[in-house]
Amino acid sequence: MKDLFRSSLLYDFYGQLLTEHQRDIYEEFMLEDLSLSEIADEHGISRQGVHDTVKRCDKLLEKYEDKLQLVKKFEEIKGIVSEICDLTNDTKDTDVKQIRKLAREIIENY
Repeated sequence: MKDLFRSSLLYDFYGQLLTEHQRDIYEEFMLEDLSLSEIADEHGISRQGVHDTVKRCDKLLEKYEDKLQLVKKFEEIKGIVSEICDLTNDTKDTDVKQIRKLAREIIENY
């Protein structure tokens, strides 16, 4: 399940960098949950061709992430914002300083 979630995140961030043909096949396989045979019939290619396209897309999306790190940064920001939310549940004055520090970290690094 984690791989599917990661693949979905990578596609959300970098899917537009794939060709239209790659996007169509990848979406049908990953998002619409069509079988290799169904996709192959629809596109007039072999099941192996669909499989190869999906694997190639996975590799490309991972390559984009290795270079751009957008998903990693997104997850870091989510963690920081989550911590801010936790701190704001308790309104102690000492927490306000930590909230300011985290907010500055977001502004400076992201």
